[in-house]
Amino acid sequence: MFQALGRLATRHPWWVLGTWIVASVLIVMTAPRLSATADQSEFLPSSYESIRAANLQTQEFPQQGGVGALVVFDRTDGGQLTSADTAQVQKVVGQLQGKLDPVFSGITAQPPSQNKLVQIAVVGIAKDKNPYDPDAIDAAEQLREDAHALVDGTDLRVGITGASAQALDSQDASARAEAIVGAATFLLILVLMGLIFRSVILAVLPLLVIGLVSQVAVGLIGAANHLFDLKTDSSIQVILIVVLFGIGTDYILFFLFRYRERLRLGEEHKPAVAQAIARAGEAILSAGGAVIVAFMALILSSLGIFKSIGPALAIAVAVTVLAALTLVPAVISLIGTRVFWPSKKWKIEPKHARFSRLGDSLGRRPGVYAAASGLVLAVLAIFAFGFNPTFDLGDSGAPKTVESAVALRTLEKGFPAGATDPTVVLLHSTEGNQLTQDELTSFGSSLAKSQGVGTVGRPVSNTDGTTASFSVVLASDPTSDQALADVKGPVRTTAHESAPPGTEALVGGTTSVFVDFQKAMNRDYAVVFPVAALVIAIILALLLRSVVAPWYLMASVGLGFGATLGAAVLLFQGVQGRDGLIFLLPIYIYLFVVALGTDYNILMIARLREEAREGQDPHHAAAEALKHAGPTVAAAGLILAGTFASLMLGGNSLLTALGFSISFGIFVAAFVMAMFFTPALTALIGHAAWWPGHSDEKRESETETQTV
Repeated sequence: MFQALGRLATRHPWWVLGTWIVASVLIVMTAPRLSATADQSEFLPSSYESIRAANLQTQEFPQQGGVGALVVFDRTDGGQLTSADTAQVQKVVGQLQGKLDPVFSGITAQPPSQNKLVQIAVVGIAKDKNPYDPDAIDAAEQLREDAHALVDGTDLRVGITGASAQALDSQDASARAEAIVGAATFLLILVLMGLIFRSVILAVLPLLVIGLVSQVAVGLIGAANHLFDLKTDSSIQVILIVVLFGIGTDYILFFLFRYRERLRLGEEHKPAVAQAIARAGEAILSAGGAVIVAFMALILSSLGIFKSIGPALAIAVAVTVLAALTLVPAVISLIGTRVFWPSKKWKIEPKHARFSRLGDSLGRRPGVYAAASGLVLAVLAIFAFGFNPTFDLGDSGAPKTVESAVALRTLEKGFPAGATDPTVVLLHSTEGNQLTQDELTSFGSSLAKSQGVGTVGRPVSNTDGTTASFSVVLASDPTSDQALADVKGPVRTTAHESAPPGTEALVGGTTSVFVDFQKAMNRDYAVVFPVAALVIAIILALLLRSVVAPWYLMASVGLGFGATLGAAVLLFQGVQGRDGLIFLLPIYIYLFVVALGTDYNILMIARLREEAREGQDPHHAAAEALKHAGPTVAAAGLILAGTFASLMLGGNSLLTALGFSISFGIFVAAFVMAMFFTPALTALIGHAAWWPGHSDEKRESETETQTV
């Protein structure tokens, strides 16, 4: 197959290039736009309590809208509001009423807080609208502009917070992060590729090729989301940039190093391209296949966010692999050796002095290298047991300086933080009977006494009196860890236990959604990780024709996962003193460190097998593998780790944690696992590592030296 791809790229390069261009144009023109949602309830199955509450609320209160935004007023000098200030607030609210977008159902000023430091106005959302809808987010942006203009020149200060405003700030933060990460990624690849090959063309070529590939991938992802009704989290755009350009550059490197090696052996240009694909194709396809399988395992998740991000990233990698096997060699076939311009270094076989010394040392003392590298990973992995997950997405999704966050802190001077997004508790008769006033009063009183509850509003009954809705303002920020703990424990317990006979109580709202999100995540960790590990192990077994090697290869990747999570815990919870790390972190480390760590292991073990087939004993094969594959792994790992490190420039704690963790994990995968731990273990195990296929045995038919 790979020989056929090599012939296709060298004999019909214009056809290959033209097909890619035409396909990309058609896909971009016809594919639906890739959109994201900030509404976490869209990611949960209907069996969870928060979703059951939402469905019941829609059914029994079809005319009732939620809270779209909160307008928070205080004085510019931070003092108490005067009667004149309160009158000014009423005037501003009246003027805003006439300017509201139809997506909002109205605006009502509330009395000032008891300490007179804050006054708020509640902006309702239309009954058929969601505060996370794009039109609601746009309306929040206009509301913000109008409110600021109306208080200009007064003693009042205004800020807009609440669901729509927070979604707006999160969306803007994601857009800024996407721009920053994109620019940093481009610059990094440009510089590193230029330094590695000393070539202007090769510095730019990956950016142009992957730029074309990314349009195809994003279009296909948008089509898949539309076809299968998949929901996409707002972070996917930023992650896609890094995945496409980072992994894409890696696979291009796999090919280019092979191509350059073939030229140095004296082959002509086109045969060198064909042989490069024939030799590197298996590593690229196998590595890409392992990554795709790891991503696709997320379809087993119970959460829509992972059911969509898994296939999205799998599509991106699949398109990248296809491009590395067809588009890249076709382009190189057209450009020829001019691709290395202006450098002439490609003609000279380097001595790889540093990697030669490392390889010789590892070949002589594989036990020392295995123990040392394994010990480093094991020590770091110990800290992973201290991982404390936090569900405070409000703190993670956008910087603390955005208006919704500042307005929330202002609101907390006079009101419970939960006022931004009240929790809804529904009391529903399971027998179709009307709820009595005594039942409602008793139930509301019990809720008010529950730990974590600030205030409980008067119940609102549906038309036949069989269901009542209680608006519960929590004492903590609705997205904080404390609020989640309160709803998960005392609030839900009190609601369930206080429900009169013949009734059922359901706790809904954003905080309840996050509680169920946490439960679903714990279930997914127990299902997705083992399945993905098993499938990747099967792929390795088929590739290497061994049932021994996959065990220690997966063990090394598992150690890399633990070491990466441990390093994050050590830095953020230990050194920086954070209470916890975002609960999504382990799944993202799994996605990239486990999957991509397998990439580098495959590249190194494939080279080691080639050396063994040339008649080298296990120790010398490991030494030669490090000598020849070491530069490829080092270059690929450096570029990929650097691209993920650019996420740290995104401006919020989620991307900072992801950027550090994934870049560190890839660095470990390349420079510890693949470069030392894997070849050292293989050298120690020897011929038995390839049992029962013994694919390391010398093949007399393979007379030409294969190089990485």
